[in-house]
Amino acid sequence: MSKLFEEFRLGDATLKNRVVMAPLTRSRAPNDAADERVALYYMQRATAGLIVSEGTPISREGQGFLFNPGIFTAEQIAGWRLTTNSIHSVGGKIFAQIWHVGRVSHPSIQEGGKLPVSATTKQPVGATAYGYDADGFPALLEPPAPRQLTTEEITRIVCEFAQAAENAVQAGFDGVEIHGANGYLFEQFMNPLVNDRTDQYSAGALADRIRFTLEVIDAVVAKIGASRVGIRISPYGQLFDMPLYDEIDETYTELTAQIGARQLAYVHIMDQSGYPAPAPGTEGGGGDPKETFINLLSTMKSKLPNTAVILAGGMTRARAEELINDGVIDLAAFGTPYISNPDLVERLKNKWPLAEANRETFYGGGAQGYIDYAPHQG
Repeated sequence: MSKLFEEFRLGDATLKNRVVMAPLTRSRAPNDAADERVALYYMQRATAGLIVSEGTPISREGQGFLFNPGIFTAEQIAGWRLTTNSIHSVGGKIFAQIWHVGRVSHPSIQEGGKLPVSATTKQPVGATAYGYDADGFPALLEPPAPRQLTTEEITRIVCEFAQAAENAVQAGFDGVEIHGANGYLFEQFMNPLVNDRTDQYSAGALADRIRFTLEVIDAVVAKIGASRVGIRISPYGQLFDMPLYDEIDETYTELTAQIGARQLAYVHIMDQSGYPAPAPGTEGGGGDPKETFINLLSTMKSKLPNTAVILAGGMTRARAEELINDGVIDLAAFGTPYISNPDLVERLKNKWPLAEANRETFYGGGAQGYIDYAPHQG
């Protein structure tokens, strides 16, 4: 049997296969709390070895999209408990992806209409948040320039991540994934072309740029234990106005070395190397982006001897099997295919065709395009 469908020990959990359902924002929680429909959506997909939940805000301040179920109120904890109970009832495992978007937000969804906060004062040009327009209707909106967090406020956010992790365990999650990818708050600290601070979190030294990330990891581990903690990262990602920079390889090599020393359950890496490559001689330019990414991936894997590596982004059965067999990764994450294929594991195992997803129903709405996709009809 293919290794992809074998059991795998991840931290304290035994997964029934190495297929991971990647986090997918669906904006289906009208009151920002998971409900019966959310529970059914995840339970339909619980044949995955591991489910990583959609991004789950740690606070109102950390939210950048309407209708995302958070993990900071009693109602939200109770809502997620219905989901986790449902998944566990059919033998599934689920981690909560805990999330702060930083500058990728909008005053219309911030308490009192406040500005979004970030490591930086720089506006994320071309980014979009999902908030309320001038007429009070949900809409994609351009985030304004954020307010830079004070040093003291950073300590508060570290504590909020730790509390969110404790809340997630209380809600029945098997662990948490810290969302350090896709241009959100952690990358706003790590990217030296975005970070414009002058304190101990400044862009002046690598140790300062990754300080916030390591402080959050340590605080979360102190609350729930390293074996129940993962982190998602996206080297070479350019989402939400994240420019490439020359120190990418050095940054992520050192970050994964620090994670490896802490023996987290896993590092979940998002492959965004499909972006057009910058011209040689520019920041981050030169070389084949796919080859560059795989080289960095192999280096990071070498720094994680006791920590599993999950890879997401353009995943297929053939690519997953090749990378697992070559020892480059341990588990393979599938994102978009899980929207329209709740039985994805069986489809992959039997080489059945995959159903196409309706992009018009990706975000927001009701049951259509969410819980009405049928399993394969043999």
